[in-house]
Amino acid sequence: MRFTSLGSGSQGNALVAEAGRTRLMLDCGFTVLDTEARLARAGLEPSDLAGIIVTHEHGDHADGVFPLARRYGIPVWMTYGTLAALRDGGASVEGCPIRLVDSQKAFSVGDLLVQPFTVPHDAREPVQYVLSDGASRLGVLTDAGCATAHIEASLSGCDALVLECNYEPDLLEGGSYPPSLKARIASRLGHLTIGLPGKYFRRWIAAGSGT
Repeated sequence: MRFTSLGSGSQGNALVAEAGRTRLMLDCGFTVLDTEARLARAGLEPSDLAGIIVTHEHGDHADGVFPLARRYGIPVWMTYGTLAALRDGGASVEGCPIRLVDSQKAFSVGDLLVQPFTVPHDAREPVQYVLSDGASRLGVLTDAGCATAHIEASLSGCDALVLECNYEPDLLEGGSYPPSLKARIASRLGHLTIGLPGKYFRRWIAAGSGT
């Protein structure tokens, strides 16, 4: 199994994983043109994608999902809560092949097995994913406010792990963001701090999981 990040941050997020003849995109927060360009830099085209799996409805993860899926006829997997939140936010799903995800059940897309797991985040029904080709496991943990026993159990035994830890507490506190945004980022439903891997996953790494 191989994977590549097409981008990560407040301006957009997307990742592509590949196993055998199957390529899956995880999230798409970029415009269609930007996504096409980023795929091209990785030697890929949108028509290579077997599907898009979505973590949650926030724009930097989902704004490009339906436009890309509609243009290229790509199936989309997401939870019911994520779909409802996107619809409530005005997203058009017409012409998009949508598959609903049960956050407790794995599903297969070609040569990849996809296992969702729930995370604490300020979205309607957010999940993250572990992808497997039967021999290797890739864990993805981006938007989550804190580590939980369920998250650690879900990621245990992964051969590779993609983590997004996007703020340092002291820098956040002394920065220019308004107090409400600072509180949201640092809350248990916000985002992970850059100190999280050492603090929460040292036992997990020491137990023999890959990184």
